[in-house]
Amino acid sequence: MAKVCDNKYNTKSRFSVVIENFLAKESLSGTFLFGAALIAMVWANSFLAGAYFDLWNIHISLGIGSHAIDMSLGHWINDGLMALFFLLIGLEIKREMMVGELSSLRQAAFPVVAAIGGVTLPAIFYILINLQQGGQMSGFAIPMATDIAFVLGFLLILGSRVPLSLKIFITSIAVVDDLVAIAVIAIFYTGSIDFASLGYAAIVIAALVVMNRTGIKKLLPYLMLGIVLWFFVQASGIHATIAGVALALTIPVRSRISGSQFLNVCSVELADFKQEEDNRESILLTSRQQDALEEVQDAYDAVQNPLVRLEHQLHPFSAFIVMPIFALANAGVQISGVEFSILQPVTLGIIVGLVFGKPLGIIGFTYLASRFGWVKKPDTLSWKHIIGAGLLCGVGFTMSIFITNLAFEDAAMISLAKLAIVACSLLMGIIGVLYLRRACKESN
Repeated sequence: MAKVCDNKYNTKSRFSVVIENFLAKESLSGTFLFGAALIAMVWANSFLAGAYFDLWNIHISLGIGSHAIDMSLGHWINDGLMALFFLLIGLEIKREMMVGELSSLRQAAFPVVAAIGGVTLPAIFYILINLQQGGQMSGFAIPMATDIAFVLGFLLILGSRVPLSLKIFITSIAVVDDLVAIAVIAIFYTGSIDFASLGYAAIVIAALVVMNRTGIKKLLPYLMLGIVLWFFVQASGIHATIAGVALALTIPVRSRISGSQFLNVCSVELADFKQEEDNRESILLTSRQQDALEEVQDAYDAVQNPLVRLEHQLHPFSAFIVMPIFALANAGVQISGVEFSILQPVTLGIIVGLVFGKPLGIIGFTYLASRFGWVKKPDTLSWKHIIGAGLLCGVGFTMSIFITNLAFEDAAMISLAKLAIVACSLLMGIIGVLYLRRACKESN
């Protein structure tokens, strides 16, 4: 029997190295996210609590002429800055569906079934509890989400004992979770629609699609139109972060030149560079060498996939700036001013959804689907891995808090929900780590 926590990726492919670099950033991001949330909680319950809440209520107006958007700093973070987070999510979803773990039905089947169970059962538990106790149904999507950065941050505690296949499996679940969350936000958390603004947004999206179809590969035109798209989506009544996802789906995947063309350019230009170098006497490069370097630089830019390039550029900014700022602005809850009760329908629905719904959904759906032969469990994953993944996916910090802000208007209800989310996320992270740690010891 193979060891549960034995890492079988000793001979690492280039793809494995890329994936591990991505996961390492997400893991480190989890620590930043936790630190920001901790600062927010301490700040909101200190003698400087007034300054904390006043800061996010400062109003900022941006616009051109008579067309302006006026929002509090907290709303600019949740509606504006988080659009970059959703842009990154959209890029990750598109990449995974085209070349990643979700690119083929055979690869995607197992994590997709796990994700379906992980979003369905928590929502059902929440709805049943709130139906019976007369709670607020609008929060049904809160326990559906998984915070990949926090989960990988918890896995960082176990180090190399956790196999890469488990991290990829959890990441795939989170990608599908995010896709479902985006659909839920667009359908259920949209207010009254301004069809004129929505029409303008549709025109901008059409322009982005035309740019993609006509072969425009430079990112700047897409990003400029993306800002215009955000303003129109914000004005339309649909949550503005959806603009980030719409923009991501129009970013081109194919590079301007192929790998072989890049190699040809480099070989020619480097040969010229070497020839000049053999005859160069000055400490300065010759004009031909400068031209050769510029040609190689242009070829380097042209061979990169625009989608992957934008994702790599945006990922550190999202992981280490956007998400921590979001946590700092939203995780601060005055505990003394909130009557926390797990028997309150909303909090009970969130707790049961994250603590029981998530693990049971992921473990149960994958087990039944495997048992009936609908999907095949990857050989690199044991059922103990699946159980550990189910427990850790009960960590639903960022997206759960984001949906909380959309689901409720009452400040006390929002605070209750946030406390439940933070408590459950910490609990499930600790339980998941302890379970996998014990599984590692038992396998040795």
